[in-house]
Amino acid sequence: MQSLTPDKTARVLGAGALRPLTATPVLTVSAPPFAHAGSSVRSLMLTSIAALAPAAVMAAVAYGLPAVRVMALCGATAIITETLCERLMGRQSSADDYHCLYVGLVLAFLLPAAAPWWLAVMGAASSIVLGKMIFGGLGGSPLSPALVGWAVCRLSWPETMDAEFSMLASELISPLHHLKFFGPEAVDGITSVQLLLGRQLGGLGASQIWAVSAGGLLLLALGRVRWEIPLAFLAGLVATTAAYWLSDQAAYASPLFHLLAGSTIFVAFFAATDEPSSPSRVLPMLLFGLLAGALTAIIRIYGIYPDGAPFAVLLANLFTPMLARIRPKPFGAR
Repeated sequence: MQSLTPDKTARVLGAGALRPLTATPVLTVSAPPFAHAGSSVRSLMLTSIAALAPAAVMAAVAYGLPAVRVMALCGATAIITETLCERLMGRQSSADDYHCLYVGLVLAFLLPAAAPWWLAVMGAASSIVLGKMIFGGLGGSPLSPALVGWAVCRLSWPETMDAEFSMLASELISPLHHLKFFGPEAVDGITSVQLLLGRQLGGLGASQIWAVSAGGLLLLALGRVRWEIPLAFLAGLVATTAAYWLSDQAAYASPLFHLLAGSTIFVAFFAATDEPSSPSRVLPMLLFGLLAGALTAIIRIYGIYPDGAPFAVLLANLFTPMLARIRPKPFGAR
């Protein structure tokens, strides 16, 4: 903030506008933040996209060109949609910060590799329009944008979004589908190593567990995400499923199975940690993660959707304003 002296004010206003030197100083005010650590939205998004790279490579290896096609369609559609929305809103395009590309890739990781082109386009467009731009753009979304697009597709075209149904030619199976419809006996032959190596049907990138885990640990190491939400999410899921499993091991799957099956790890690191739609303080973040993890287990056990992780995070997003009201007492207060 800079204050102009009376002499400078006179020169700025012009010779014909000279007034007594008792005039109010002219102040130039800029919007915060006034200082930062050198990071930017672009650098943060590039870091997140780099963390997705191992899982993207493994998805391409496992599913071939169809997986690359889905990722390319979602990313391109997200960029084009955001550019058009900002033009209609009379704003300068901010697509070069790569946030829209990141949203498109997160959505692509949750889609089956056999998703038709129109499903990828509709999902990515819905993520940007309904999940981001309708709330004003980056920073205003109360829900994770990628999960909004996923929910639109999952509710509108359930059979097309079903990897077990849309990829009948694959030798792989969806462990959560078999658990839901055939019981724990149907997944007894599936080992933890198979799940860890991505030998399961599901989201084309979310099912690459070891690669997603490596990307998540990279984000933690670089400080891109904080540990509270991912750890609390996984702890909430493990604690809830362990309670059911210990009560009747013949009727419920083990906590380790739920941890490695489906999109659990991916959602914990890349969807639940969406900054605008999640809390920002330690205790609210822990409660948010625990709630989302417990809801994932409840949806999987009682709901109609085999993998409830994306829906659980969307439900937890609705509690973010309430959790954000949990604040520390002022210094010195009783």
